[in-house]
Amino acid sequence: MQTRESDQLQALGKKTEYKSTYAPEVLETFVNRHQDNDYWVRFNCPEFTSLCPITGQPDFAEIRISYIPDVKMVESKSLKLYLFSFRNHGDFHEDCVNTIMKDLIKLMDPKYIEVTGIFTPRGGISIYPYANYGRPGTKWENLAEKRMELHE
Repeated sequence: MQTRESDQLQALGKKTEYKSTYAPEVLETFVNRHQDNDYWVRFNCPEFTSLCPITGQPDFAEIRISYIPDVKMVESKSLKLYLFSFRNHGDFHEDCVNTIMKDLIKLMDPKYIEVTGIFTPRGGISIYPYANYGRPGTKWENLAEKRMELHE
């Protein structure tokens, strides 16, 4: 049985240290062992919190991340710590979703990725921002266009 590059991962297996401000630097990757397969990886964070940039009040959401990896994959504990770092970060819902997606693209360069935020109502209105990306010039770019077109 192969072992992961655990000696290169900083967060996994170590005492958890939570950042109190937005911290993309905590994100870590490992090598995808199945680069010859196209497959989905989905993360669900039902306890995401951030702050309203105007009022400073907390916003609560479920964040869903789905991606098709290429060479690199995000390590799940580092992703948890990264998402937790939004807790004291003031940003609009749409900004949180797009920031998460862009940080993960920069980190992994996936074939395809989409991020959805299902935010709880504030003032009687729920906001569900959705962002996606497919690698330009590939079938994944076409997938991104189709999924955006058909997104409800």
